[in-house]
Amino acid sequence: MTFSSSAIAPPPATTAPSVPRGPRVDPGGPLLLGVRHHGPGSARGVRAVLEAERPAAVLIEGPAEADALVELAADPDMRPPVALLAHAVDDPGRAAFWPMAEFSPEWVAIRWALDRGAAVRFFDLPAAHTLAADPTWDDGEGEGEEGVAGDGARIDPVAELAGAAGYEDAERWWEDVVELRGDGDPAAPFRALAEAMGALREAYGHGGHPRDLVREAYMRLRLRAARKEFGDSVAVVCGAWHVPALTLRTTVAADRALLKGLPKVRTGTTWVPWTHRRLARRSGYGAGIDAPGWYAHLFTAPDRPVERWMTEVAGLLRAEDHPVSPAHVIEAVRLAGTLAALRGRPRPGLDETTDAVRAVLCEGSDAPLALVRDRLVVGDVLGAVPEGAPAVPLQRDLTRRQRSLRLRPEAQDRELALDLRKETDADRSRLLHRLRLLGVHWGAPAPGRAGTGTFRETWRLRWEPELHVRVAEAGVWGTTVEAAATARAEARAVAATTLTDITALAEDCLLAGLAGALPAVMRALADRAALDTDVTHLARALPALARALRYGDVRGTGTAALGEVAAGLAERICVGLPPACAGLDADAAAPLRERIEEVHQALGLLPDAGGTRERWTGVLHRLATHDRVPGLLRGRAARLLLDGGRIPDDGAALLMGRALSPGARPPDAAAWIEGFAGAASGGGLLLVHDERLRGLVDAWLASVPAETFTDVLPLLRRTFAAYEPGVRRALGELAARGPGAGGPGASAPGVPGFAPDPDRERADAVLPLLHLVLGTEVPA
Repeated sequence: MTFSSSAIAPPPATTAPSVPRGPRVDPGGPLLLGVRHHGPGSARGVRAVLEAERPAAVLIEGPAEADALVELAADPDMRPPVALLAHAVDDPGRAAFWPMAEFSPEWVAIRWALDRGAAVRFFDLPAAHTLAADPTWDDGEGEGEEGVAGDGARIDPVAELAGAAGYEDAERWWEDVVELRGDGDPAAPFRALAEAMGALREAYGHGGHPRDLVREAYMRLRLRAARKEFGDSVAVVCGAWHVPALTLRTTVAADRALLKGLPKVRTGTTWVPWTHRRLARRSGYGAGIDAPGWYAHLFTAPDRPVERWMTEVAGLLRAEDHPVSPAHVIEAVRLAGTLAALRGRPRPGLDETTDAVRAVLCEGSDAPLALVRDRLVVGDVLGAVPEGAPAVPLQRDLTRRQRSLRLRPEAQDRELALDLRKETDADRSRLLHRLRLLGVHWGAPAPGRAGTGTFRETWRLRWEPELHVRVAEAGVWGTTVEAAATARAEARAVAATTLTDITALAEDCLLAGLAGALPAVMRALADRAALDTDVTHLARALPALARALRYGDVRGTGTAALGEVAAGLAERICVGLPPACAGLDADAAAPLRERIEEVHQALGLLPDAGGTRERWTGVLHRLATHDRVPGLLRGRAARLLLDGGRIPDDGAALLMGRALSPGARPPDAAAWIEGFAGAASGGGLLLVHDERLRGLVDAWLASVPAETFTDVLPLLRRTFAAYEPGVRRALGELAARGPGAGGPGASAPGVPGFAPDPDRERADAVLPLLHLVLGTEVPA
């Protein structure tokens, strides 16, 4: 089987435009317009042929249930890209999309029919059958996608035609023969594609898509019904792959036999916004295109598409502070035209314009070119649907909340800073947290958000079309966002199996302002906390409770019951932690060190009811002085006591002297240093400024026997290599000077360590800058 590139090649420039004779199978029969989904060339051809032939009815490839939604396409508030969404009513997670862009042939046909008063019908297999089918049977849409040939090899029909024409790149062949063609007979590509697809179907059958045989049987039945109602004044717009099947001479009984016994589910359908990025193949939509922004430009540019494209690119680069002049644009247009001529293309395509943009406008750099690809070649265009589109009650409530809070869904990433002291910002925060509880991840807390509870939050928002499915799934929990989130939280509290899960849920409920869910969550929390005896579980759960209490204060929600549970957990941790730390090996000590740090921070947030902090200080003293506790934990406990002012400098030096004494095992001593002076705790700066502690470490290092030094070296390297370069440099300089050199903040001669009293003159020098940063007035 061979195809010539001239079979679908554009006519010579001298050919005069002719009145198209529609691509009819039989004289006077229906128009069969085989298209490529999301192809602007196909869309232009469909519009031209429909305008010339003026059919009374148009059949569109799409689920038959969507007939009830087609009138919404004429609503002024409907703005493509959009998608038909069908989902199983009892299982909204089972859903399918049929996306359409402004340049999609199906969308153009729908709008033409609505504008001209023609009937519009969707004639593909109903979604009720599609969603009920086994997803492993066949997940392809036929045209423009990979299929499986009779010998098991997967094929792409467009790639097959491109290869037969001598092209290695299917996209480039499609651009040459369809997208970049001149003003010729708009029906010619449909006739040529129908003939070419007929040859492919003859050679490959269903092309590895057995479900297509069932779909096409249903299409033929719908086509017969339309012809009975409208005669032969019917136009069909479908994937070119299906055209040969619509011309088969089959009987009604044979087609119905193929449809007999198909599984069926109850479905709901609606229109949802879509994005250009979701049309791109790399974003996961299998029948998508690589460059939706470029194709939209080709479809909407009235004339001089290359010149207009280069101007748009220049505007984008100038907005990003790249020096681009009109002379650059002129030269880029010339280069694109020259490249097209050298490569034998009818007009410059995306490859030529991209090469010209890189060479001229980007001066050979791929960094600004990546920006052009992201913003223009793909783009973040987000469609819109009218309020009258069918939706689950939860979606309608969410839309109302978005409008009242002025949180407009956007396709591109957006950072939102919230001040929780403001009513509107607090409501926005609650809405976003409630949606996260429901699994609708429209926003995510930014990485830099404080974790101890403040009056500010930062979110990163991005609306994805798939979130409509998540909202439909969450609709089983309630008809409003608050009611659904409350029911979901209560169900999670009952199903939670670990104390950590419940404490995290309690924190989420306070963040989301779900006072109605707190009683059920608190009952589950109290029950689980009473039964859990593992001190590591308790230590992991306490920080979430402390944050929840802090957030409750910010949001004005009651947290008395939560405080009682937190106090009980803290008491049990103080009792159970010392025995749990005894006799651990190095691997077991590392995660427990993290738990100790988390508990220490959490207790700093909790109210000191009943002397909890004093008991915790006693626990740290026991850990720091107990010989059976691993060196890593002893060192960390000593550092926490020192930072909290619970032991003097002399006390820290005494603990270090004991840990680094000649009788201590070198690996255990090195672990103590990591716990005490690790980079995460600012240990490097402590050694720089405290001469006594630095001297103890230096003396211990000098006393390590040569035969054991290689054993402790990896741990020491891990500790000291994590310091900032400036800290390492300062320590090196101080070590080179020898004992008594002093650091940047060295104390007075003869007084080791930090000075007993602060230097007020040096401290006062910082005050003017501090007032400038804080925006406060300098006191007189």
